[in-house]
Amino acid sequence: MTADLLIRGRWIVTGAGEEDPTWVDGAVAVAGESILEVGGWEALRAAHPDAEVVGSERTAVLPGLINAHHHASGVTNFQHGFPDMLLEPWILSLTAMRDSDRALETLLSSAALLRSGVTSVLEVARGEGTADRFDTKSRERLKAYETAGIRAVYAPGRGDHGHLAHGAEGDAAFIASLPDELRPAAEQLLPRESRFDADDYFAVVEGLCRDFAAHPRVSVGFGPPGPVWVADENWRRIAEAAERLDTVIQTHVNESLYEMLQGPREYGGRSTVEHLHTLGVLSPRFSMAHGVWLSESDLALLTHTGAAVSHNPSSNLRLRAGIAPLNAMLSAGVTVGLGMDTTTLGDDEDMFAEMRLAMRLHRTPILGGPTPRPLDVFAMATTGGARLLGREGALGRIAPGYLADLVVLDLERITWPWVAPEVDARTLLLNRAQARDVTAVLVGGEPVVRDGLPTRFDLAEVGRELAARLASEAIPTALAAQVEQLLPHLEAYYRSWAVPEPAPYTVYNSRT
Repeated sequence: MTADLLIRGRWIVTGAGEEDPTWVDGAVAVAGESILEVGGWEALRAAHPDAEVVGSERTAVLPGLINAHHHASGVTNFQHGFPDMLLEPWILSLTAMRDSDRALETLLSSAALLRSGVTSVLEVARGEGTADRFDTKSRERLKAYETAGIRAVYAPGRGDHGHLAHGAEGDAAFIASLPDELRPAAEQLLPRESRFDADDYFAVVEGLCRDFAAHPRVSVGFGPPGPVWVADENWRRIAEAAERLDTVIQTHVNESLYEMLQGPREYGGRSTVEHLHTLGVLSPRFSMAHGVWLSESDLALLTHTGAAVSHNPSSNLRLRAGIAPLNAMLSAGVTVGLGMDTTTLGDDEDMFAEMRLAMRLHRTPILGGPTPRPLDVFAMATTGGARLLGREGALGRIAPGYLADLVVLDLERITWPWVAPEVDARTLLLNRAQARDVTAVLVGGEPVVRDGLPTRFDLAEVGRELAARLASEAIPTALAAQVEQLLPHLEAYYRSWAVPEPAPYTVYNSRT
């Protein structure tokens, strides 16, 4: 078979495994959507003399990176004027954000991901409005992902309760704790009867799954917001539907201390993970975002069932969630991917920076103590993410038969003014590469980024359109005033919860 493309590099980093070679002065031969061969540049050029060449002896080639947890946003919360807070008040504060155009947001978000070397993403999205609006807006976002050319799993969700405070009785308990004059304001923030119900949700998501089942890059899964927001009967329905439709589930679990504390309060002393297991939800098609407050028995259940975790270190730090037990996850054999959650430390969606944070945040201060290796973190962003998406064997490595999702890095800044000839390329790139070094990105053999810019749409024009849309939207001042009144009371509500001694940060997060 003849290659259409040769992707050339000073280094071809084929994967994160010890057995995965790094080719020096190598190339990747691509035929159609797949990788045909990997080898030395001169031999592959002689074998495929007519193939178009991308890259050079001054570039490096990596497998496409996988962002395992995402919320598409073209303009960040900081740009909207919303600062970071602890998770629970932060979620309430975002209620007062200006409305936006979801399709334009998705295009801009996709561009940021692609320009950072991310070729696959799993987005957990919030369904909104009536059933018709939910369906329409979901299709607009799926079309935007299709236009961008990125490989995307779109997983929308719906909550049954806990819109203001965690748990089935959370809304009622919080409203009862308020002064009489503030209760109407809180009740107005609860979903109205016109919002779609559970049957509508399943009808829309199952319709989307069927309609996009044959799409080469875009697919649909289930994205319930979290156990503290979704009724048990709907978790069972989600697990059954995901199995029947052969798709994935992702949700938020134990992101915050208060989510973790809610588990035993809600589930008769069981942890949230244990409760999900009793519902039959945990499986290789299930993944959770964050998992900051997981116990050793929780990790054992994840390993036993094949369920995965998206580790989101930047988001966990920004929202004061804590530091997830990554070393314990890896030691237990849990499948772990890496997600940016649209809240990276630099507010920049730089996947290379997220890998470095994950590597350095979890290094223990004792000689011989557990420490993630560069290869462990690179695996999280490639093969771990592929396993989480159910695409192991197709994504995450550069090998014959794998999809040609590839990232080309300019080495000029990374190696300037000198680099040792014996340097380990994977370690060097993980420690020094940045999103700005990405010059080309291929998804299924198609260049979707050239010279650092997306090829399928005009990034500047989309930015102008979104800016004009947001400029035309006045901030909902009445709603913002309601939220401002309620925030201190929500904080007081959670401060009243009993926190075990010694401090839970020690109890739950010090495991190695």
